[in-house]
Amino acid sequence: MSAEPFLLLAAALFCVGLFGALTQQSIVMLMMGLELMLGGVILAAATVWRHFAPATADGQVLIIVAVTAMALEMAVGFAVVTALFRSRETDMTDMAAELKE
Repeated sequence: MSAEPFLLLAAALFCVGLFGALTQQSIVMLMMGLELMLGGVILAAATVWRHFAPATADGQVLIIVAVTAMALEMAVGFAVVTALFRSRETDMTDMAAELKE
């Protein structure tokens, strides 16, 4: 199978995630959009590795590190959102913007 369908799927995931990240005001939905974008990047990286350098294990290690980083990012992000919601009872980006002051 060629790399084109996988790269098209990766581009579609990235575009849907970008749309979600730019249009949503809920922090959780924003994080979901970012995760879709990272999933598209990981799928593109896996496709490039599989079709252009399948003999090396470098691509597998890169993908495992990226998926681990995604999981850690989501855990930390949800912990921050939970703490923000408990302290100020807000889950919208506009209401959380006052934290930088």
